[in-house]
Amino acid sequence: MTIAKGLFITGSDTEVGKTEVTLGLIAALQREGRTVLGMKPVAAGCTETADGLRNEDAERIRAQASVQRGYENVNPYAFAPPIAPHIAAEQSGTSIVLGPIEDAYQRLAANADWVLVEGVGGWRVPLGPTLTLADLPKTLELPVLLVVGLRLGCLNHALLSAESIIASGLTLAGWAASHVDPEMAAAEANVDTLRERLPAPCIGVLPWLPEPTPDRSAEHLNIAALKAHYTQSIPIHGTA
Repeated sequence: MTIAKGLFITGSDTEVGKTEVTLGLIAALQREGRTVLGMKPVAAGCTETADGLRNEDAERIRAQASVQRGYENVNPYAFAPPIAPHIAAEQSGTSIVLGPIEDAYQRLAANADWVLVEGVGGWRVPLGPTLTLADLPKTLELPVLLVVGLRLGCLNHALLSAESIIASGLTLAGWAASHVDPEMAAAEANVDTLRERLPAPCIGVLPWLPEPTPDRSAEHLNIAALKAHYTQSIPIHGTA
């Protein structure tokens, strides 16, 4: 059985465009005829529905998937308050553990060519007393894509995040920038600085899109560098 290629999408901070990049990558891979699924293992700020707590970003990722799977596979840990996930988990009497996330990932990977996993918040967000977001791609053995929200302070956040990803022993497969502040001064100069200093290829820069869609985001993403990672680097989950 062919095991899916995977990618973990993290951000230089919260609200930096991770979901738009994730959806754009799913759409771009689907254009090549790939079966692509996505997941957002941990989400806060969920809405109570007749079917339980639901997260808007997770629902969008689920809707874009090539094959429909149960919500619990896409978002194993959902919390209502829009606060740090470890605090939300504590308030709800829940402990975030890696086992259910790994099991959900494997179920998705058994039915796809690619599985894209979106993180929550920034790279070092706590998930519990000792667990952090960085433990997810370690456990799933996934390379990491860093999404940088273009706004004041992004250079420091991006460079520190990249250093931490690499120091964690993980592969920084690439990065993408997202125009989250349409009024940002010298945005292109900031992108140039990131191109010079981040030790991974830029796969694209999303413009400011008041009403983004996966197809519109896909137009600004180049997945060739990500595919090259799988032909030039060590095997990930049994694939090269």
